[in-house]
Amino acid sequence: MARAQVAKSAQLLRMREILKVLGRLYPEAHCALIHRNPFELLVATMLSAQCTDERVNQVTPALFAKYPDARAMSGATLGDLESLVRSTGFYKNKALALKTTAELLVERHGGEVPSSLEELTALRGVGRKTANVVLGNCFGIPGIVVDTHVGRLVRRMGFTRETDPVKVEHAMMEIIDRDQWTISNHMLIDHGRSLCSARKPLCDDCPVSPLCPKVGVGGRSKRSA
Repeated sequence: MARAQVAKSAQLLRMREILKVLGRLYPEAHCALIHRNPFELLVATMLSAQCTDERVNQVTPALFAKYPDARAMSGATLGDLESLVRSTGFYKNKALALKTTAELLVERHGGEVPSSLEELTALRGVGRKTANVVLGNCFGIPGIVVDTHVGRLVRRMGFTRETDPVKVEHAMMEIIDRDQWTISNHMLIDHGRSLCSARKPLCDDCPVSPLCPKVGVGGRSKRSA
């Protein structure tokens, strides 16, 4: 077996072990964005750019009460959308993206959210990350979602040196079993929020620590944090 294949096999086995640990640690891991259908998750994920999920979840109830579907949102004024999503940041760009995407959904897809990566990423303001969130959580189509938490953790765990989200996504597709792609996103995000934070990773208290080279950080404990 070639050296590269041996290395890839070792990375795959190590990731499987890490995901087993994370599965025990976060047995209820799930999408943090509250939604009832693909349209709501698409909108919520678009709003989550440069914004916390908590803030998005505070904004979307009023937004969806007024504009519950693509047809309704396509008829909204930009000013009203801007007012409703202002607290999520970059509200002018987000409002324009929401209205334009709603219009495209009506024009191209009969008001429904499409279930393919190509069709989703053809919408305004929808990149691979947003598309994979929708595909994995609403259509059961596995995808790797590389947000700041996932990118930081996989680099810290020594799986890649890439910083470009798309390159990280493709690297992870090689070493995570396809049926684990969607749930691994949620578990890694939960771990990034609870123990493996950017500035104070609690390595001394982390069950994943024996499997992690801690690239770029030293071990920290809750007592020293």
